[in-house]
Amino acid sequence: MLGLLAYVLTLGACGGNKKTRDLAGTLDELYQRGTKSMNSGNYRNAIQYFETLTARFPFANQAKQAQLDLLYCYYRNGDKDLAIDSALQFERENPTHPRVDYALYMRGLAQFSGEHNRFHRLFRLDLAKRPPVDARESFSAFSQLVKRYPDSVYAADARQRMIFLRNRLADHEIYVARYYMRRGAYAAALNRAQYVMNTFDGAPAVADALDVMVEAYENLGMRDLAADTRSVLRENYPDRPSAKPPKKEKAFIFF
Repeated sequence: MLGLLAYVLTLGACGGNKKTRDLAGTLDELYQRGTKSMNSGNYRNAIQYFETLTARFPFANQAKQAQLDLLYCYYRNGDKDLAIDSALQFERENPTHPRVDYALYMRGLAQFSGEHNRFHRLFRLDLAKRPPVDARESFSAFSQLVKRYPDSVYAADARQRMIFLRNRLADHEIYVARYYMRRGAYAAALNRAQYVMNTFDGAPAVADALDVMVEAYENLGMRDLAADTRSVLRENYPDRPSAKPPKKEKAFIFF
């Protein structure tokens, strides 16, 4: 038994020594080992190699590429916060670097991952109820990417993700607006609905915003504005219940 234990410990020591020797390699060796690990899906090992490289050779040309590779490895390894922080650091330190578009894309992607994952689909969670902190940050990163680098190879995918995020943000605003309506805070609900109208043009929630506005105006006694909003609904969303004229109250005759 003791012999077996000694053998296992010897193997562990040998493995540790080999890893130490690998991390003590030259600049090119570290980069090659990191790239090989990354390409094979061993992101944990790749992170060790790239982190060692950037720490030991911070001014080498390979260090910049290693920093970008780290973004991807952090993201694929599930280290969302590290991916975001590293992307922000790269953007600050290299504002004119030709690969800033990639840093923006990876930052948006890392923040997007918290908004659209298998956990939500599995349990059919209503994202509209969750505060959209990550959605706002992700939308901002993708928005910067498409504005600053419209011809980037990542721009098309960023635009598609922005549509999802736009709808997500608009849905949350409607969720809050309806909460205010239930509480009788009609002015607050109206403000939220108007914000959706002005900010998220094209989102499906725009129709919901008009519904809220009609109801809020009615409850606030603003009949003319309610009628105007109902006309907009009728023109753009004729099948919505709020688009129909309000029922006239029956007149009672007293004798």
